[in-house]
Order: sequence, then C-alpha cells, then structure tokens
Amino acid sequence: MGLKPLSFDKLKTYSLFERPSKVSIEALAKPLKEGLSFRDFLDCLPKELAAKDLLEIASHMARALRNKRPVIWGFGAHVIKVGLSPIIIELMKRGAISALMVNGACMVHDAELAMAGTTSEDVAVALRDGSFGAARETGELLNRAAELGQKSGLGYALGRLIHEGNYPYKEYSIFARAYELGVPVTVHVAIGTDIVHIHPTANGAAIGEASFYDFRLFCRLVSELEGGVFFLAGSAVLLPEVFLKALTVVRNLGYQVEKFVTVNFDFIRQYRPLTNVVNRPTMTGGKGYHITGHHEILIPLLAGALLEELAHETQT
Repeated sequence: MGLKPLSFDKLKTYSLFERPSKVSIEALAKPLKEGLSFRDFLDCLPKELAAKDLLEIASHMARALRNKRPVIWGFGAHVIKVGLSPIIIELMKRGAISALMVNGACMVHDAELAMAGTTSEDVAVALRDGSFGAARETGELLNRAAELGQKSGLGYALGRLIHEGNYPYKEYSIFARAYELGVPVTVHVAIGTDIVHIHPTANGAAIGEASFYDFRLFCRLVSELEGGVFFLAGSAVLLPEVFLKALTVVRNLGYQVEKFVTVNFDFIRQYRPLTNVVNRPTMTGGKGYHITGHHEILIPLLAGALLEELAHETQT
C-alpha cells in the first residue's frame, strides 16, 4: 500500500512536574472506618465533582443564613413520597429554611399523611375503574383550603387547617409545621394536574385565586433573594417556570436580585431546571449547581452537611 506508520521520534514532551493538573492527592477520598461521626464522614468524601459541589452548597446555605439572607426550598411531591418530610420539618425548626415553594401534588401527599399516615395510591390499578384520585377526605380538605386561601394563599390555609384539625399524624405535615413556625409556603397549581380538581367540591375560581395569591407572595420572597439560595428538587417543568417568571417580575419592578446561588437536585437531567434555575438566573452573578441522584439519598446528605456547617459556625 505504500503507507508507513507515523514516527513519534520528534514528538515534543514536557515534565509532569511542570504541568497544571486538576486532581491532587489533597482532593482524594479518605478511607472510611467504623463508628465515624457524620462530620468525619463528610471529611472523607473526595473533593471532586458532585461531592465537592454538595459541600459547597451546604456552605453557601450556611453563609446565607448567617448573613440573614433567604434560603428558599422548592420541591415537587416526590420529595414527600420518598419519606423526606421529617428532614424538611427539622430544617425548618432549626431555622435553616426561610420559605418553601411547592406544587399542588405536595398538598395531596402531605394532607394524606397527616390524616391517615399513608399516601400514594396504586395509580395503574385505580385507573382501570376510574377510582384514581377519588379519596373523599383528600378532596374535601384541599378544596376547603382553596376556598379559605383566596385571601391568604393555599399554603397558609392548608397549614392552618391541618394544624387546627384533629388529624392523628399532623406532626408529619410540612404545611402544619410551617404554619406553626411562621415559615411561608407557596403552592403553585396547574388546573387539572391534581386529583382534587376532579372532586365535586373543586372550585376553579377559588383554586386559581388562592394559587395566584401564592405566586405574588413568592415574587415577594424572590425580591429578597440577593445573597441567598434557591434550592429545587423534583420538578421538571412547573416550578422552574414559576421561578423564572417571579425573577423577571422582581427585576422588572426594580429589585436588585443579581448575585445568588441556585441548586437543582434530580435523578435525571431536565432541560427547564438546568436552564431556568441553574444557568439563566445566575448569568448576572452568583453560581448554579446541579447534582444528579435520588432525593432520598441526596437531600439527607445535604441536610446533614448544612447542619454541620451551622454547628461549626456556632462553635467558632
């Protein structure tokens, strides 16, 4: 064929010891041992990629709280369905969450846990005979909250109803505990997406009015986000869009919201959270983070890391 292999004899090289490198032994993980404290466990993590980001996020949250800046948590119902309500409640009790913004499905699963200690029906089975979403007590409670929430917001109204009601498991209700602690909760509803919208007690005007109140309240919260943190978990479309619209509202009205941190946790990479939460809002300053993984693992890790940061600041 007449072709000869290329010779490497004159290829230029350089010294390894003069080359800039991204990884050093200081960033390597430390071996794990039995009986470690959680602080020790965090210190054993490698200082690379998502592990590094997790620790940075906790540090940003702690710094914002120390500086009296808001740390807003937004999440979809999956966070409640995988059992994380006690962790969210504990963070609120410790003053580590300034406000919550959720979708309508969060009301469903939170209220059902408070009333019955169980939630999340088998949709595939119930859909066959049209009984999916037809739990009477759920519809009555949430649609009553919509009626009462037209002048106070859905989140506040539901929290008050659960707090004042005779519900055996209401200590597990994020809404009730937020009401007790004075933590704002805004609920952002898309008509037709929640099971309570198909109940006889549903009032579209009331649902819309109460959720619109919450949107305007969320805009007030975002207007104070400078120097703070916005955290999102488990909402691929609705909450990223709400956040983006709220941000443009407050900037349009002249509020300075330029430098802040945004975070997205989800088990797959989605377009809107990455674009509308992590990337676009932080182009003027601050930093955006995305970590891919399961909420039931990531959120307890973040909560623990945040509490360690807050405890360390108190000690020093």
